[in-house]
Amino acid sequence: MLRTISFGLIALALTITQTNAANKTAAILASGTYVEARTCDVWTGPCFANADFNIGGKNGVLAWRIDKGQAGDVSLDGLSVVAVLSAANTLGLDQTSPAKTVIIVDSKANAAQRDALVRFAQQQGGKLLSNVVKVHAQPIEIKGCPCTKDACYEVNATIAKVKTRCLDAEHDKVCGNEIAFYPPLTGNLKARPAAIVEHAFRGTGLGETYSDSDRRAAYVGTFEVK
Repeated sequence: MLRTISFGLIALALTITQTNAANKTAAILASGTYVEARTCDVWTGPCFANADFNIGGKNGVLAWRIDKGQAGDVSLDGLSVVAVLSAANTLGLDQTSPAKTVIIVDSKANAAQRDALVRFAQQQGGKLLSNVVKVHAQPIEIKGCPCTKDACYEVNATIAKVKTRCLDAEHDKVCGNEIAFYPPLTGNLKARPAAIVEHAFRGTGLGETYSDSDRRAAYVGTFEVK
């Protein structure tokens, strides 16, 4: 009898181990809202952008609110993840050394969901998010309606915050030939440029904190990975 129970427990443990391993390598399918903020203008004229090369724009926030998502048997519905970057060079340019990334995972997530959220952010950010120096668990709220043309979005991840607004043709045009000079840092998006009202990081892990505002430095919209 004891031997039968022992074999049953071993089989159960092996099943759980195999399931966890499968979840950690399973493809992640997800869709939802995306917000990106940088510390240099992304909607700008080439002359202004060229003047910023490797001077500004080395910090950024990438935020995903997953409305529907799955990693193997792990549901990611309703969860969010935020990546905060500190790069050696202007984001969007070739990097002379690896960028440092702090990832903030939704405090509502369990251990398996947190692992999947980190993996999802790294998959979307690619090489730029390969060097994760710290993972925080914090309450995250990402507000904004992709169904309208309004670009007023907010990201509140406690230690990282972003607030955006629509670009204004009169207020935001400087040289008159502005374009989306720097594309978004991730793929699988339907996103449009927006202006920054607030953009700040007040956490640990990067060796710095920062605060920025009043820039044409955001992207807002939706993502879908399928």
